[in-house]
This record gives sequence, C-alpha cells and structure tokens, in this order.
Amino acid sequence: MFGYVRTDTPYLYMKDDTLYRAMYCGVCKGIAEVCGQSARMGLSYDVTFLSVILHNIAGIDVTIEKQHCLTHCIRTRMMANVDELTRQLGALNTALVYYKYTDDIIDGDRGKGKRLWFKKGFKRVKAKYPEIERIVRENLANQEEVERAKTDSVDRAADATAKLLAEFSDYVLKEKATEATYALFYAVGKWIYLIDALDDYDKDLKKGAYNPFILAYGEKSREALAEGEKADEIKYIFHALFFDIRESLSKIEFRFNRDLSDNILLRGLPAVTKRILSGCGVDGRCKPKKNKTDETTDTN
Repeated sequence: MFGYVRTDTPYLYMKDDTLYRAMYCGVCKGIAEVCGQSARMGLSYDVTFLSVILHNIAGIDVTIEKQHCLTHCIRTRMMANVDELTRQLGALNTALVYYKYTDDIIDGDRGKGKRLWFKKGFKRVKAKYPEIERIVRENLANQEEVERAKTDSVDRAADATAKLLAEFSDYVLKEKATEATYALFYAVGKWIYLIDALDDYDKDLKKGAYNPFILAYGEKSREALAEGEKADEIKYIFHALFFDIRESLSKIEFRFNRDLSDNILLRGLPAVTKRILSGCGVDGRCKPKKNKTDETTDTN
C-alpha cells in the first residue's frame, strides 16, 4: 500500500473522524500484536481504510475504549480493540512493507536497513498467516513480471495490485464475500496503483524507472500529461474507476453506518486524484509551477 487512500476531511463528520482515528490506532495495535513493535512503523492509511470497510461488510462490531500505547503513553485516546480481522490486516500491512523494501533493494535503492525493522514481523506473518503471505507474494511477483515486460497498458499494469486487494478481501470476508465486494476491492486496488504511478511520473521519468503512463503517453512531465491533449483520457481512466466503485457499493450490504466508508470512497479518492492531477502531493502540498523566465533587456 502507498498511503493514498484518505478521508475528505472538510466533509467528514466528527463521529467518523473519531472512528477513523480509533481504527488507525487499532490497526497499529494489531500490527504490534502479530508482528512486533518495530513493524508498527509501516502502518498505512490504506490498511486503516480496509479495517473500516471490512469490519462493516463482515458485520464485526468494533469496541472502542480510551487506552494508552507507546506513542500515547501520557494521555489516553480512543482506540479500537484488536480482533482477528485487525490481526489479519496487521499481517497484510507488514507483508506489503517487507516486500516493498525487498523490491527497493532489487532496484538498487536503499532498503536493506529499513527492511530489517520488518524482518522478524514478516517471519511471524509467514508462520501464522501463510495464505496472506502467499496472496501478497504471488501478486507482487506478477506485478514485477508485468513491469519487466515494459507493459504499456495501464489496465494490465494495475491488474496485479488490484487482484491482490480483491483476493485478500475474499480471504477475510469468507462467506460474506460476493462478486460485488471482489469488484469493489479490485477497483480500489487498481486506483491505488495508478494514482501512485501518476504521482511518481516525473521521478520515474528522471530515473528511467518503469511507469505505465510514461510508456503509454510519453509526455515530458506529469504536468504535460495532466494538462495536454491527453488530459481528458487520463481523467476518464479515473472516472471509470469511480463509476465501478459506486456501482459495486450499491450492491453491497453494509451492517453498520457507512458514512465513513462513503466519505473515503466517494469523496476522498476523487479529491486525492484531483490533487495529484493538479501537480500537488497527496496531502495537497503544491510545488509552484515553473514559469518561463522573463527576458530582460539591458538599457545601459
């Protein structure tokens, strides 16, 4: 996961903000319980979202209480208690982070030191949740194969990450899994991969790294891609995903209030997409656009 799945905070109810923060802490505690304290450093917003929506679809009620933890050792804060689904999400988070740093090492980037923080936790994941480790390993291997082949199709490039999330949802939801839940998580996984690729466009272009948008469109910068003649086509790719998400949501039975899930999926994802397309980061921090330097005339 890459940390792109966020709430749309200005439109977030206070009750849902409290729930989201509590679920974030719950996943963090779940990681610690399954994978050890050091693995908590890899916690992502994406897995917090998975905790919110999967608990709801599965009908697993969450107990939230004021508690202490290592980070909040002085003041208590509202935290979701750890259950088996949270442990499974903690295992997923650790496996994803471990393989991410493994991929960085293969690519020649610095990752050995960082991966050490997750090595023990990853071993625990393989021992306790071998099916989760298999889902992550096999789909990431398929992802690597697609990238080695220099696939220039954004759909095919995103397929492995999309299937990873969809297969994981089937695994944890069990009898609650449906065609609609698979389609929903497939679309979200596809969005995560593509928004990450779009965000990394300039960096990948500079490094000569694989990026499906570069191979498919060949623009000299992300700005040129997002504002040039292919801009409408890029927007259509993401709008089609948002349509798939809305269609799947309409066919899924939620056991509890779904305001928080709707905020993330129907408002948060489009908001992040808009920020990335406009040249800003996931948090909305924008770099000033380069303007052509004005020519000055020496009048002396």
